[in-house]
Amino acid sequence: MDRTAKADLVSTLNGVFANNAVVVVAHYKGLTVADMQKLRAQMKQAGATVKVAKNTLASLALDGTDVASIKPLLKGPTLLAYSGDPVAAAKVAVDFAKTNDKLVILGGAMGTTALNPDGVKALASLPSLDELRGKLVGLIQAPATKLAQLTNAPAAKLARVFGAYAKKDEAA
Repeated sequence: MDRTAKADLVSTLNGVFANNAVVVVAHYKGLTVADMQKLRAQMKQAGATVKVAKNTLASLALDGTDVASIKPLLKGPTLLAYSGDPVAAAKVAVDFAKTNDKLVILGGAMGTTALNPDGVKALASLPSLDELRGKLVGLIQAPATKLAQLTNAPAAKLARVFGAYAKKDEAA
């Protein structure tokens, strides 16, 4: 790589670090090309991205960003997984690491908060942004449904009482 290509990569990575909610750092030593393609496909499907960059260039790109706390993790063969959704990259990385022991999660950062491997796993266990939105819509709809049931309940009870009296009169 020549100097201009390195400078372009550093500026691109700086933009990535500045504009994404979460960055996960992992060792990938021993992963095959097929495994990396599978990981990239899973990340893309979840709305996240995987990038392998030279550690020195990534360190330079971290300067002045909120996620600069991951700089000590950049040793050895590392990959960077990042996403705008605070949960997507962590969830895919943890799920992939469960099935493939060659991917070792070192830590990460969510904004200015540094995450150790357990923090990344805890982040991965949270529901995604879309799931949270679905739950919120469900919670908003629930009171309206209950209100409709409550307003219909007295009429339904009255109808059952009249029905019971009608059956009683027919039987008699």
